[in-house]
Amino acid sequence: MSQKLNRRDFLRISALTAAGAALAGCDGGEEEPTATTAPVVPPTAAPRVPVRWFIGLGTGTQPEQVPEEQNWVVDYNLGQDAVNLTLEIVANDVAFDALKTQMAAGNAPDIIGPVGVRGRNEFTDVWLDLTSYLGAVDTSVFGEGALEAWNVPGEGQVGIPIAVYPSALFTKTNLFDEAGLPQPPQVYGDTYDGDAWTVEKMTEVAKLLTVDANGNDSTSAAFDPDNIVQFGFHHQWTDPRGWATLFGAGNFVADDGVTAQCPEHWRAAFNWMYDGMWNDIFMPNGPYQNSDIFAGGNPFGSGNVAMAHCHTWFSCCVPAEDWDFGCTPSYDGVVTSKLHTDMIGILGSTDVPEESVQVLYDIANNGTLIGIWGGMPPVTALQAGFFASWPEGVNWQTIVDGLAYADVPNHEAWMPNFAQADDRVKAFQSTLQDTADLDVDAAIDELVSDLQAIFDAA
Repeated sequence: MSQKLNRRDFLRISALTAAGAALAGCDGGEEEPTATTAPVVPPTAAPRVPVRWFIGLGTGTQPEQVPEEQNWVVDYNLGQDAVNLTLEIVANDVAFDALKTQMAAGNAPDIIGPVGVRGRNEFTDVWLDLTSYLGAVDTSVFGEGALEAWNVPGEGQVGIPIAVYPSALFTKTNLFDEAGLPQPPQVYGDTYDGDAWTVEKMTEVAKLLTVDANGNDSTSAAFDPDNIVQFGFHHQWTDPRGWATLFGAGNFVADDGVTAQCPEHWRAAFNWMYDGMWNDIFMPNGPYQNSDIFAGGNPFGSGNVAMAHCHTWFSCCVPAEDWDFGCTPSYDGVVTSKLHTDMIGILGSTDVPEESVQVLYDIANNGTLIGIWGGMPPVTALQAGFFASWPEGVNWQTIVDGLAYADVPNHEAWMPNFAQADDRVKAFQSTLQDTADLDVDAAIDELVSDLQAIFDAA
């Protein structure tokens, strides 16, 4: 039996063929992964503006994601007549080099993403500043703080958010109940038992929730610091820049882009962290993090930490019950709730900025794409659907509200000679976690000196 193909059938078949090629590039085979292109519209269609979209610097290259992305491009081209959008998918392990090669050859795509802060750090000063273009779209759809997180000093609005992972306190509610303590506030600006919810107040609470094997909390004269079974606070799965951001946004490189520094509030944060791990004892130090009470390397997930500061992606790894969110505490009158975020941006070399901006906006407002990428939608109208699968009773509005306090600059922001600088920062983290009787300020000064040498070698 013969059957004529309509235009949609033609595009679907072409999309499946392209998706198969994309998957072949992501399967780890011997052939080097190559870019794949979504089908163009048939030649009989009216002329459209060509826009190229490159995926590979972040999420979006997994085999289960590729067909969804290809199908979306097909439907997008069918649903409007201004743009012919083509999609290039390159496996993540070669995507950075592939994009640099295209840029050097003068054959760069228009749209790049999803890409996170660390991925963007590989490509500085190449992005189109979207500031003058966003007036053509309704940016009020984004939650407070989400768009601002991609406004980079010296570069402008380098992209728009397509996934956000705000942070807050993950709290183990049963541990607060057992101690007879109120839960942390869930609305920013609310007090804790009549007092402002500050780092200092959280420290007091964390000490009461740090308990030894005999049931003594860390404020007791009988407390045994060598036999702790429960800690009050932990910075879960982050590095020193993430630690320090609790005390305010900053960076190890000054605004001139070449001078190493440690902002004073970050110096205070590192001293607070060290005291909490080794002197006041309400956070697990390195030896405790590797001990049996945290078997599996997940302190909060073990059930033996009362408060952990982390991001929405951590919801994968928390206990199934007896947990909730609490507000990030303020320091020196300011709340800073560090943010992980993925963006989609446009290269400054594009010849079609207006059309590319519209495509960015349409991607960010599409729940299907955001869903397969796994992040929390920055578009507020899509957020209820994202949280629908979360446990009942968890106040997810608290973590959404944390977007209003996002760190700018971001704690993963660019540094010169980034890979080496990042390694040195992580070595500093190990020093703080693993070294008793440390002169913290001397260690900070040594870090800054070493970072300056690394920056100078960039």
